[in-house]
Amino acid sequence: MTAWIPTLPRLGTPASVVGVLLNHRSAWAQWQPAMNSDPYKAPPKRPVLYLKPANTWASTGAALVLPEGASEIVIGACLGVVIGRTAQRVTPEEALDCVAGYTLVIDAHLPHESIYRPPLKFNARDGYCPMGPQVVPMAPLDAVAQLDLETWVDGARAATLRVGDWVRPLPQLITDITEFMTLSAGDVLLCGTAADAARAKAGQQVRVCATGFGELHAHVVSGELA
Repeated sequence: MTAWIPTLPRLGTPASVVGVLLNHRSAWAQWQPAMNSDPYKAPPKRPVLYLKPANTWASTGAALVLPEGASEIVIGACLGVVIGRTAQRVTPEEALDCVAGYTLVIDAHLPHESIYRPPLKFNARDGYCPMGPQVVPMAPLDAVAQLDLETWVDGARAATLRVGDWVRPLPQLITDITEFMTLSAGDVLLCGTAADAARAKAGQQVRVCATGFGELHAHVVSGELA
């Protein structure tokens, strides 16, 4: 399996892949009834972030290994925003100037019942973040927001995500994140998956596509529990 990092100017340091929970309106609606319960007892006021470490990065054609005891993998299709220059404490008006382009991402994870401190073994497994097959150069945000990301499993459409159904629009999201965390050239920001993401079982073929972005492929295979 070949690790994948976008080829960009000034890419001289290891990249980070940063995901955002609850940033798609369907995911927010799904979890809203539980937001006033323990442990936080209130909806989040800032982006809820997580990392997809380097062992998860993969290119198109990656194998998603289903561990022993698990029956399926969640295929979290989402838009990856590729950062083109250092972004630190940027305003919403400046935020898109820090974006080099966009790519398709499968933010894969094992099903779990809670988003509060889930074990790393659910979403940080080897190869659980295929990206690509290309970085599409920066485009007008209105056009990007209208994109539909389709997930196909064994040749049947299993889910469709409207990219722009954000809780926080992309410029505000970048502003909120860079208030406390520097994003560097080559970093990839995952803007949120939908509540009804597709699921795939061992032996199934997965394809994520969007107009002008090509197709990102993966397949699910059985494996031993790590």
